[in-house]
Amino acid sequence: MKFTVKDILQMEVTLALGCTEPVAVALGAAAAASLLPQRQFDSIEVWVDPNIYKNGMAVTIPGSGGLAGIDTASALGAIGCDPHRGLEVLESLNEASVKKAQALLKEGRVAVNLREESGLYIKTRIQAGEDVAESIITDIHNNIVSLTLNGTPVNDSPLITAPPSSSGKSRLAELEEWLRSLTLQEIFELLEEIDQDDLAFLQEGVDHNLRLAEHGLKYGGGLGIGKGIDRLLKQKLLVNDMATSARRLTSAAADARMSGVNLPAMSSAGSGNHGLTAILPIWAIKDFIDCDKEQVLKAIALSHIITGYVKAHTGRLSAVCGCSVAAGAGATAGITYLVGGDVEHMAGAIRNIMEDLAGVICDGAKAGCAIKLNTAAGAAVQAALFSLQGINVKDTDGIVGTSTENTVRNMGTLSQQGMMETDKTILKIMMEKEKNRQR
Repeated sequence: MKFTVKDILQMEVTLALGCTEPVAVALGAAAAASLLPQRQFDSIEVWVDPNIYKNGMAVTIPGSGGLAGIDTASALGAIGCDPHRGLEVLESLNEASVKKAQALLKEGRVAVNLREESGLYIKTRIQAGEDVAESIITDIHNNIVSLTLNGTPVNDSPLITAPPSSSGKSRLAELEEWLRSLTLQEIFELLEEIDQDDLAFLQEGVDHNLRLAEHGLKYGGGLGIGKGIDRLLKQKLLVNDMATSARRLTSAAADARMSGVNLPAMSSAGSGNHGLTAILPIWAIKDFIDCDKEQVLKAIALSHIITGYVKAHTGRLSAVCGCSVAAGAGATAGITYLVGGDVEHMAGAIRNIMEDLAGVICDGAKAGCAIKLNTAAGAAVQAALFSLQGINVKDTDGIVGTSTENTVRNMGTLSQQGMMETDKTILKIMMEKEKNRQR
């Protein structure tokens, strides 16, 4: 099966309000609650995979008044959210629903269970008197595959994702299989398909992510890296070159998003932070070079496709920081294209950033993600410029392969096989910290 650029953008690039892991938990709870006659619950129980658990522990939930946690996200979703909003489900939160959710949590009526198996999974079970509603989300954050009320499947709900094709695979699985089969040259040639509607959609993504960056630069929030870079520039301790501009814009957006600002991000490959990294470094460097708006947007399209291509190998959630190795690879390919590089230069840039950032771990979603996005944005510019100067990591080095395709496959092997124990250890450390805080 062959897919188009429109298919990729439709499936991989979407608005998300808040970090996508707690958002997905809220969506699952809202979907289950929507089956019940009224939103008065006796109990909520949630089962999540290790990476949803890891990424939902500490990040602030938009519209919650600074709250965090998987139990909180589930309670908020069940009480005050419209599941038809998808990954913008938190948009309908208000002060009254936040207070009701807090009461539910205080009474101990929300339980979170860790499911040992890997792979994105969220099951929500809500009991209200004699009624029991359940929802299941798998594979991607808004992929509701099952809804049941009192044990009876609710198959006619518009919330349920389309069933698998005749091959038995979901459309996303088919897309990822197809992406894994492509060469970098074939990916680059997809840019020829882009039309005016695609360009308008790509600009919409820029606009949303720029709003987050502008908020971070104005108000700080999170770690305040974007604002900190501004101060360093004024003190002449940094210079405003391409790399600094990319780091400033990207980290400022992450500051705002990770602090729970009520503004959506245009995500990429299932992650809002991936979307920030895939888009903003490219937008930031445009003022340093001679290019037109269409070239910039095509570079961003290439970044989204490469991000999805790498994620198709590494998995949606893992011990590896996808903002570094997936969205970072996308951004450096887009930057290379924008500054006049060819496919060979892009291949070199991707190898460079993989060698540079392959060991960056994902230790959950939190304010500290901004410093990783800061690193990824700067590294994406550096990797591209190095490649243009003929500075490319050789295939004799470490996990770097003889081609981009081999390098990315090796990264996938490292992520999905080599770092499984790393992921467990990260989660163990985080859970121990959580226990100590509660004592």
